[in-house]
Amino acid sequence: MSKFRRLALTHAAMMAGEAAMVVALADSFFFDVDPNGARSKVLGFLLVSFAPFLLVAPFIGPVIDRIRGGRRFVVELVAAARIVLQLLMVQFTDDIALFLLIFLALVLQKTYVVSKSALVPSVVRNDEELVEANSKLGLIAGVTGVVAVIPAGALQLIFGSSATLVYGAALFGVALVAATRLPRDRATSVRPGRQVAIASMPSRLRAEALAMLTLRVCAGLFLFHLAFWFRTQDSGTVWFGVAVVLSSLGTMAGNATAPIMRRHLTEKQMMTAALVPPSVCGLVAAAVNGRLAAIGLAAVLSFSAAIGRLSFESIVQRDGPATGRGELFARFETRFQFGWVVGASVPVLFEIPGALGFFMISVLTLAAVSYLWIASPTRAEMRSPAKGATRGHSGRRPTRQPDRQSGSQQRRRGSGGASPSRR
Repeated sequence: MSKFRRLALTHAAMMAGEAAMVVALADSFFFDVDPNGARSKVLGFLLVSFAPFLLVAPFIGPVIDRIRGGRRFVVELVAAARIVLQLLMVQFTDDIALFLLIFLALVLQKTYVVSKSALVPSVVRNDEELVEANSKLGLIAGVTGVVAVIPAGALQLIFGSSATLVYGAALFGVALVAATRLPRDRATSVRPGRQVAIASMPSRLRAEALAMLTLRVCAGLFLFHLAFWFRTQDSGTVWFGVAVVLSSLGTMAGNATAPIMRRHLTEKQMMTAALVPPSVCGLVAAAVNGRLAAIGLAAVLSFSAAIGRLSFESIVQRDGPATGRGELFARFETRFQFGWVVGASVPVLFEIPGALGFFMISVLTLAAVSYLWIASPTRAEMRSPAKGATRGHSGRRPTRQPDRQSGSQQRRRGSGGASPSRR
């Protein structure tokens, strides 16, 4: 089995376990957040969703790079810990201790996401495959999540949440076994106490990070704006459910479309192209101010956010320092989640008319497009996808030589590599 398929199997099992946990706890008091209820309760939920990142960025990110045994060992530890937490949740489903267990589960979830992103460069043969690999992992997450929900839902209806939690623990057990076959992507990190400075990263990477932050702010803002706006509409709950489903489909469509775009565009061009549709659709939705237009904007925004995420991850994996990749991903993810919470807090704190909320999405994404264009390092990059795809340094180990070479040497060796699905 190829290295990528080993990571794909691990990722599928981890995402299936996550889906099972959500189903098991869907009717618990922790997830009892109703947009129709008090706005203060919704705001509290937003703060809880961000809290795990306060640990992931300053503490867990650096550990991922420095721990003995490499990032594979981190994934193994996370999978083992998730098994224990799932079984503990069986005992505390209706207890206040469930808050602590779910908080720890969220911390472990973010730790895995960062570790997975840092591992991807070690399972592809050249930088041009990064978008395709990230895309396939995104699709795998969506598909396995849907598949895992079916038996989880059946167990929940017949036997209750305890059986569903045990089912989730079994899925994390599969992930643990699969993780033992991942490559040892051990990186010698920066000296303890010394952080990877985002400000020292290439200007292209920082510009992409700001564009990605804008998409996350828009995602949080629009989700809760839509939830509160639909409260004023007839059958608002049904319409909001349709918007959520179409948003999920938009995310999967974006994951499937990104590799096709990468064959013709650089990652930066992909990010720019991803920002344009919500800019246009936001204006249309503001002018129409109707439910169908709002749902269409939700799907388009999710589609664009998926493409933007794949573009950004690939640039970090290629141009970011291999010695501190886990820490860098953790710090970026913390910023993005904070942006999501800030965006979501706006419609929670203030009542915003429907058309104004749609127009805000258009303005924010249009501003990000303008900044990306102004911050362009060279026009040559815009004209040459191949050149843009081979710049930077990944620090990955070559296929045949045991010693570490420079990023440019590795790319020359891997330029004829096969796609992740064919290795």
